[in-house]
Amino acid sequence: MSRIGNKHIHLPAGVQVSENNGLAVVTGPKGTLNVILNEGIKMHVEGSDVTFKRENDTKQVKKNHGTTRANVYNAVVGVSEGYTKVLEMKGIGFKAQMKGAAIELWTGYSHTSVVEPEKGVKITILNATDIKVEGIDKQAVGQTAALIRRVRPPEPYLGKGIRYKGEVVLTKEGKRAGAGK
Repeated sequence: MSRIGNKHIHLPAGVQVSENNGLAVVTGPKGTLNVILNEGIKMHVEGSDVTFKRENDTKQVKKNHGTTRANVYNAVVGVSEGYTKVLEMKGIGFKAQMKGAAIELWTGYSHTSVVEPEKGVKITILNATDIKVEGIDKQAVGQTAALIRRVRPPEPYLGKGIRYKGEVVLTKEGKRAGAGK
């Protein structure tokens, strides 16, 4: 039984959802997103509520029920509020600079790294070490942030690297801590 698939989606003011050839077209103040409706799932729009019903109870249709509802909900939130991820760089000499729409990173390597954003994603630099990734597509924002983080993930001994804002990196003691035993 899909508990997520049975939940209703309440549409905020200014957001419209319609069905077009197996796609849910979600339009709002920030833009338009198309979401694929999986086979066996029917979408019903009644006023400002959207519901999803299964055509049958096969195993795959049950799996797709919650996934389809979650994808449409993410699109509704994206076109009304948008998604944002903030990354921070920790390390001596680590800095970021815009290079057109892309971002150029100095992260302690002998060369710089350039990361291109996904389609529909905007990268801004808040200060020399904080990077803001924003857009209406949750998957594209997360993927762009992951590409930036992958340039230099935080290491476990000093905590240097690129991390999400608020991410906790557990540090290890190192070899010298147990030398006196």
